Amino acid sequence: MATANTSAPRYASSSSASSSSLSGSDALCTAFARKCSSSSGAWIDPASLPEHTCYLSQMKGNAPDYVKQLNYNTYCSYGVGDKDSFGYAVGQSVKFTDVDIDRKREKHGRLEATTVAEVLVTKNMLNGAGMLHGGCVAYLIDNTPLVVLGIVNNVNGVGVTQAMNIVFHSPAPLGTRLKIISTSVALGGRIMTARCEIMNSNSGRVVASAFVNKMQPLPSRM
Repeated sequence: MATANTSAPRYASSSSASSSSLSGSDALCTAFARKCSSSSGAWIDPASLPEHTCYLSQMKGNAPDYVKQLNYNTYCSYGVGDKDSFGYAVGQSVKFTDVDIDRKREKHGRLEATTVAEVLVTKNMLNGAGMLHGGCVAYLIDNTPLVVLGIVNNVNGVGVTQAMNIVFHSPAPLGTRLKIISTSVALGGRIMTARCEIMNSNSGRVVASAFVNKMQPLPSRM
């Protein structure tokens, strides 16, 4: 896993870190992300993607605003795509509520990123039995917090999905409000891993849990 660059903002050991511990120039940090992405020959550069409307005032978590914005830009441009893309309506309805970055003592001070998002189960997300479709679950899980961790570590966290192991725990009928909690596990040179839980916000029941492996594709093979 890549360790934090000393030029990047320093993060406290808990999500209750004060804003002063996360201070820094947004323009400078964005430049760091751009520099890292371009120098590594990454196929997707979060800092170069179009800016999408992101209601930062409604988004909690100790991550700086520039990290939340770049993560959302990547989600909209790469994860959701345009109106003709698969799952566009579902992707557009997902709302990020928290973006946190913590330095874990049990991981020898390495950073861990967590994103929390919410979505309401609508008719176009159901299977024939009237429950949340397994394919839609995979779509929701596929957008991981590795982009966030990559930005603060000055490496590229955007990759293509290599493997996804999903366990389905309980059904989610029409009208269920889902909470999607995704946490980074490892961020290597080419292989990246995250874990995810989708929960019923009202009952607290786990709907699905998963581990996701992503990798940096070789530009020559794209």
